[in-house]
Formats: sequence, C-alpha cells, structure tokens
Amino acid sequence: MFGYYFDPTYILVIVGALLCMLASSRVNSTYRKYVKVRARSGMTGAEAAQRILQMSGIYDVQIQHIGGDLTDHYDPSRKVLRLSDSVYGSRSVAAIGVAAHECGHALQHKEGYLPLKIRSALVPAANIGSKLGIPLVILGLVLGLEFALPGGGYFSLTQVGIWIFTFAVLFQIVTLPVEFNASGRALKMLGSYGIMNEDEVGDCRHVLGAAALTYVAAAASSILQLLRLILLSGNRRDRD
Repeated sequence: MFGYYFDPTYILVIVGALLCMLASSRVNSTYRKYVKVRARSGMTGAEAAQRILQMSGIYDVQIQHIGGDLTDHYDPSRKVLRLSDSVYGSRSVAAIGVAAHECGHALQHKEGYLPLKIRSALVPAANIGSKLGIPLVILGLVLGLEFALPGGGYFSLTQVGIWIFTFAVLFQIVTLPVEFNASGRALKMLGSYGIMNEDEVGDCRHVLGAAALTYVAAAASSILQLLRLILLSGNRRDRD
C-alpha cells in the first residue's frame, strides 16, 4: 500500500506532534505556576473581564461561566465571553491574564480587526478541511481516482483532498496574528486600566506567551502535514 508503514514522510507528522506536545506541556506548567500567584487587586477573572469590557466601551458582551479548564473563548456570533472553571472565579494572576486575553478578542471584534474577520470567514471551510482533507488524500492514493477536465487535463481525488486541507492550514496561520494581537491588547489594558501593576503584567506575559506557543505549534504541525500530503501525491505521480 505505497509503503505507508515505512514512509519516511511520517517524520513530518512526528515532528509536528512533538511540537504540539512540548507547547502543551509548556503552557500547562506555566499556568500551574502562576495560578498559585494571587493578584493584588483581589479580583476574579470574571470581575477583571467585566471591568476591561466596560473601560473599553463594550457593553453588549455577556460573560458566562463554562466547565473545563482553559476552555475560555470569545464567541463573536453571540457576543459572549466564556470563562472556564479555572478562570471565572479564580483570583490568580494567570486567570486574570487569560480573561484579559479573551477581552482582547472582544475588542478586536468591536473594532473590526481584519485578521479576525478572515479567520471567522475561514471557519466553515477549515472545519471541512480538517475532517475530510486527509481522508480524501489517502483514498485518492489508494484508489488512484482521476477526473478529466472539460478543457483537457485531469485532476485527482488526492489533489482535491490537498486543496481542501489547505483551508485548515490557512486557518491556523491566520490564527497567529489574531492570538498575538489579543495578548498584546490584554497586557496593555491590564496595565493602563490599573488592574495589575508592572510585575504582575510581566507574570501575565509569561502565561500568555506560553499559550501563544500552542498556536505556533499547531500552525507548524498543520504546515508539516500539508507538506507530507504534497510529497505523497508527488511520489504517487512518479510511480505512475
């Protein structure tokens, strides 16, 4: 079956997986460290988020409590900022930093931040690409299906899978400026709004910086996976 079990391109998948594991380990260890540091303001993550939203002139975003750890996110379609168990009621530096980061997304939405608009537009295609891209490539490699074009030439099922998966990769790439910008906004607001002093903002920078690595790793992993699919497709054509 095209040498899948000994395929050297698997190294790309392994490298991507290792990057994601290292980034996840880093963010977890950093968060565990700073979740033990109580913020001098005594505010909870939810209270800090509420103050940031109000001082940013955002009055139409609700703050909701959701289950899980680090499941925090901003939902632009419903204008809801959801904070997890470890953030909503916590008075730690880490929790307030995460809450402020999500407020950064709300501010991006209010201002019409272009990368956020692009990412939101890519969501449907990215979901399809992440679910169907790789299976279509594998199916195309196994079956060797090709389709004739009206004007001549052909395209293969493998190529279709690669193009579909590209949307998932684009989503990961566009996510990078969105997340970095939200963290930058968060750190600035925490200091300028008087929620944290300078050394606490520095602690938050460590937390959000570690979190940003997970997005970098995810983007790198998806690019490596795309490269592997292209190599597999090229190898198949060479054999044909």
